[in-house]
Amino acid sequence: MDITVPDLPELVAPLLRLCREAGDAICAHYHSPDATQYEAKGDDSPLTRADLDSHALLQAGLTELDANIPVLSEESTPQELAERRSWRRYWLVDPLDGTKEFLARTGEFTINIALISSHRPVLGVLYLPLERTAYVGIPGVQACCYRDAGGGAWSTSELATRDLEPGQPLTVLASRRHGGPRLQSCLNWLDEHWGPVARLNSGSALKFCQLAEGVGDVYPRFSPCCEWDTAAGQAVLEAAGGSLQGMDGQPLRYNCQDSLLSPDFYAFAEAANPLWRQLLQSGL
Repeated sequence: MDITVPDLPELVAPLLRLCREAGDAICAHYHSPDATQYEAKGDDSPLTRADLDSHALLQAGLTELDANIPVLSEESTPQELAERRSWRRYWLVDPLDGTKEFLARTGEFTINIALISSHRPVLGVLYLPLERTAYVGIPGVQACCYRDAGGGAWSTSELATRDLEPGQPLTVLASRRHGGPRLQSCLNWLDEHWGPVARLNSGSALKFCQLAEGVGDVYPRFSPCCEWDTAAGQAVLEAAGGSLQGMDGQPLRYNCQDSLLSPDFYAFAEAANPLWRQLLQSGL
């Protein structure tokens, strides 16, 4: 299949099947006695058999969809990581986002798949293996939640971010494992310039799902993460009406530098609200 932009909605069904297959493999490990076994990678992050099995299934399945589109995964080989700087269009994948949550058995982990074209995510899928639920976004086209209905079928509902409501508390989505004084300064600023602020913690890319389905307002990220952690979530969020912006107020772009680290960012539910422009201008 030679994928073009008009074909993107046609990719949803095969991507859902692929996510279900990889997700079931992850769940088999999650429910097994060896679920907490792992190796430490060079950066001391954990690597489990679930990561590797999901990577292998996704790599094979995405290549089968279109052999001309390369796959860049968190578990890619050094050669693939070196070659990717010349790619204009590619799949960007985290086969198990939230490995620490997987090991801690919180259930808060996802499969992240994004199609990158000219440095922007044009399609994103966030799949929750335990819930068998997928959040799918094609910016400018559709944003949908797919829930496994059994027998190979899916029930669907539209995704839409929510607007800030004057007089109502603002909900900040935050990482379960990353905080620090800068996040606290952000919370203090929002409390001063908006009013009551509630904080909701969760792991992995779940925060993008929560924004896209209207249960949060902003997700500030001031700690290190990589491009495969954000690309699919950016596509889903943008498709649902939100935005993911760096500290310069511009949407994040991909494969533009030697490093695969993402910059600090804000993910906003109501993309055009003036409060967010003030927050960016505050320099926090």
